[in-house]
Amino acid sequence: MLIGTPKEQFEGERRVALTPDSAKALAKLGHSALIESGAGAAAGFSDAAYAEAGVEVVKNAGVVWSKADVVAKVRPPSESEVAQMRSGQTLISFFNPAGNADLMEQAKEQGASVIAMEMVPRISRAQKMDALSSMANIAGYRAVIEAGNNFGRFFTGQVTAAGKVPPAKVLVIGAGVAGLAAIGTATSLGAITYAFDVRPEVAEQIESMGAEFVFLDFEESSQDSAATGGYAAPSSPEFREKQLAKFREMAPEIDIVIATALIPNREAPELWTPDMVAMMKPGSVIVDLAAEKGGNCKLTVPDEKIVTDNGVTIVGYTDFPSRMAAQASTLYSTNIRHMLTDLTPDKDGKINHNMEDDVIRGATVTHQGEITYPPPPPKVAAIAAAPKKDKPKELTAEEKKAKEVADFKAATKSQVGLLVIGGVIMAIIGAFAPASFMQHFIVFALACFIGFQVIWGVAHSLHTPLMAITNAISGIVIVGALLQIGSGNMLVVLLSLVSVLIASINIVGGFLVTRRMLAMFQKS
Repeated sequence: MLIGTPKEQFEGERRVALTPDSAKALAKLGHSALIESGAGAAAGFSDAAYAEAGVEVVKNAGVVWSKADVVAKVRPPSESEVAQMRSGQTLISFFNPAGNADLMEQAKEQGASVIAMEMVPRISRAQKMDALSSMANIAGYRAVIEAGNNFGRFFTGQVTAAGKVPPAKVLVIGAGVAGLAAIGTATSLGAITYAFDVRPEVAEQIESMGAEFVFLDFEESSQDSAATGGYAAPSSPEFREKQLAKFREMAPEIDIVIATALIPNREAPELWTPDMVAMMKPGSVIVDLAAEKGGNCKLTVPDEKIVTDNGVTIVGYTDFPSRMAAQASTLYSTNIRHMLTDLTPDKDGKINHNMEDDVIRGATVTHQGEITYPPPPPKVAAIAAAPKKDKPKELTAEEKKAKEVADFKAATKSQVGLLVIGGVIMAIIGAFAPASFMQHFIVFALACFIGFQVIWGVAHSLHTPLMAITNAISGIVIVGALLQIGSGNMLVVLLSLVSVLIASINIVGGFLVTRRMLAMFQKS
């Protein structure tokens, strides 16, 4: 198939859906590519670079739309672009189907298939195609850089000959992909970083990145985030008032606010009110990543930077990914390439638009003359949600004491019973087995018991750190086996060799797993 990419028509858009590297990867799938001249120039990719990668460079977008079997774009197409589509042609781009019903109808009439990249289901298998997360990651990073550009001080604290400089205090509202990227950037620059999210389950993620989670003394019973595809669910009015009260308390001390709270296809919630802005110190900065949908701060002006009467700068740009066009294009083109990989399962250059596939079906909004939006729920849940448990009944002091005594008695009874049974079994074996066997057998039984209690009681998520302990145990096994290899009994020698082999495999595997785990936390 021929994959085509026209120049983006949206004013100020610098990204491109095809890069020279992604074109080379598409060639391995059996596809060829063409691109409009100058389409990648704003992102730093010249026509010569595309030509060197084997991409055909054409003079105008009309040639792309007329020749390409699949058209890859970044921004949603215009009416004139959709009018150029033909039956059987496929468009892959952001599309905003919830707000572009007329364009969907037009694409349906043209008989074209449209794959909306923002509709890719949020399941594990589809993470490599999740363009929303790719762009949000860049937006969160760029938001902090933009804040630093408008902030008149260092992020990190310093002690110099000229005086002491306090560190900047940054508050990130919303800990989705953009929020976590902003947290990571702010903490790496040395700022004291606070973060808030309505989902308490993200507190550990926030704290693991060096930020402080802002807790509210409030028990919210809102919809589970798993039901909203991983996004935060709308909060109750009571929770919102508690949240705003906490923000008002923090506002006078915060230097930079990065607001990222936004649920797709909904207006942005107002979380940073005008009175909070008025409480902030002169020179403070607010970067509102939700500006395109009204903003988390209602003083935000989309696509503009303003300064309030009290000297607070509010940045409302809606093109943060485009401001890092080279990086954004690289990530987005990779998302497109992975989508085409799923569409070309046989790597023979032939598109197989399999509507039984959860990812392809979820992202397809028009196909074969029909509108297929909204998609059915994916067969695999977006997030494996743990079943909710009823809150245990609050016990009085007397009831707690009685329960502790009952639990202790039950545990003691169970332990005594097991000891009695174990003692009887040992006595029976000792009555018939030789003394030398009993000595080794008792050590073996105690080792099994202690090992079971130590290993089995550890949470599954912590098993990997135990590799060091298992390596030590395997080492002891090897030493013991080596001592027995010189035995005159062939059965003992054979078992010793097997023990050395298996224990060696355990040690090598343990080191490899531990090394791989540590590599996850190392900066390249």
